Parts: sequence; structure tokens; C-alpha cells
Amino acid sequence: MTKADLIDEVSRLAELTRKDSEVIVETIFDSIVRSLRVGDKIEIRGFGSFRTRQRKPRVGRNPKTGDRVEVPAKKIPFFKPSKELKDLVNTGAGEPAAPASAPSAP
Repeated sequence: MTKADLIDEVSRLAELTRKDSEVIVETIFDSIVRSLRVGDKIEIRGFGSFRTRQRKPRVGRNPKTGDRVEVPAKKIPFFKPSKELKDLVNTGAGEPAAPASAPSAP
């Protein structure tokens, strides 16, 4: 799903214009980015949480020349899905979870 697909879906489900849906989706994404920039954690119950992780500086290699390259420390965004989201993805869309072992018929 692309951002355009998400905007279309919001527009269809919420019965809004495409322009209004685009403003809503952009506002949500901008809010998440702003919060991550200042180091806040975003937690959406039933979906997951976003936070940043710090990467230490390291020495890398240029794959083309083999030269050593200093890679600076940086923050990276990290998403951790909730247990509910993991369960929904693993059981399928609206399908009941399959039993671990089905009893055999006599």
C-alpha cells in the first residue's frame, strides 16, 4: 500500500474529499516525524510504538574501493508492533486462528 492508496482508503471509508483525507494522512505522518525528532516515543495501542535508537559511530568500508570510511553516530527510527498487530497479521484478515492440532476423527 502506498501513501496515495492510504489517502484513497481514508477518503472512501470516512466519506471525505480526497483533499481532506490527504491533509489528515499528512498531519499524522508529520506529527510522528516531529515527535521522533525531539526524542519522544509514540505509542498507538493495538498497533505498535515508534521510537528512535542511537547508533554508535563506526568504521565502514567503501564497497567500490575498499577504503575505510568513518560512519558517524546517528539516530534511526524504530517500530515495534504490538502483540495484537502481530496476532492479526499471523491469523489473517478476519479469519479465526487455526487450532494447533486438530483431533483426528475415529
